[in-house]
Amino acid sequence: MSKKNANSGPSAAAARKELERVDRDLLKLISDRTRITQKLARARHQEGGQLHDMSEEDGAIQKLLEQNKGPLNEAGLRNIWRELQGQARALVQPQRIAYLGPKFSYSHLAGIAKFGDSTDLLPLATIKAVFEAVSVGEVNYGIVPIENSTDGRVVDTLDMFARVPLQITGEVQLKIHHCLLGKCVRSQITEVYSKPQALSQCRDWLAKNLPSIRTVEVTSTATAAQIAVDKPGAAAVASYEAGLNYGLNVIDANIEDNKNNVTRFAVIGGEAPKRSGRDKTSVMFAIPHKPGALADAMAVFKRGGLNMTWIESFPMPNMKNEYLFFVELEGHQADSKVKSALAALAKKTDKLSVLGSYPKGAAAD
Repeated sequence: MSKKNANSGPSAAAARKELERVDRDLLKLISDRTRITQKLARARHQEGGQLHDMSEEDGAIQKLLEQNKGPLNEAGLRNIWRELQGQARALVQPQRIAYLGPKFSYSHLAGIAKFGDSTDLLPLATIKAVFEAVSVGEVNYGIVPIENSTDGRVVDTLDMFARVPLQITGEVQLKIHHCLLGKCVRSQITEVYSKPQALSQCRDWLAKNLPSIRTVEVTSTATAAQIAVDKPGAAAVASYEAGLNYGLNVIDANIEDNKNNVTRFAVIGGEAPKRSGRDKTSVMFAIPHKPGALADAMAVFKRGGLNMTWIESFPMPNMKNEYLFFVELEGHQADSKVKSALAALAKKTDKLSVLGSYPKGAAAD
């Protein structure tokens, strides 16, 4: 190296000294922020509010992202602030979050993306169990999958909303990246394990790259990873994090057919969020059996100038040939246009449930 190049920037010793100074400043600022967060929670509680305001925390992160000039990207900054908020939240009042387990399933990763890794995350075996844990107060919140961009609705979740009257108080949009995991090389694989949805989302890749391999459906991607640890010739379709946790090699990464594969998760339980200005509202309703009933119901949103972002129909529990409709629309139920539309919709339906208004979730990597 020439003398010019050697002296063109700060020495390693100088850079290290500068970094140590910044680290000391950062530690003080993090401690100050945590103390102020505790003070805010106590003041809010004394004024009759809630200790934790998830929508306020989401809004704070959003403001920071708008001000970010790098070098950290949006995902990196979001992860750092999520953990800062989670640690402070745990000091104020520990929270317990139920999710569709086991650990390192995509529901678990969605729980971490929303609440941070420092939160007490409780894995449960079924979506029904998550709803029940929230309903009886065993946990503060639940995380349940509601829709995938490839496979569509998650029927078990919609069915539980019809059975258990819980509010949606937030959402997580998780980018789903599947990996082929195992202890062997690809040529030694004889079986591939995963949950049905994950296998479906990698159908074309598996047909092209492992055409003669038997696929086996199991209850979760994390369960598939556990099987691949011990069974010779077995591979799993699961997350990178699952592979890391179970000591599996990534044989192939990002094998999902749709590279924009996103699963939306609903956050259930907790206090209803305040209006944020970037909200959506979820409703569920039943209509009378007469010609044009659905068209009349949908016309309410058109007349109100409201944009529907999702509509699904599904069988009403324990009722033959009876259907419920699940609709998401832009806006908060406190907005005048949304309030008027919901009042009009109530007159067109046999049953109407407003499941909640909450800020739109940003896609997490």
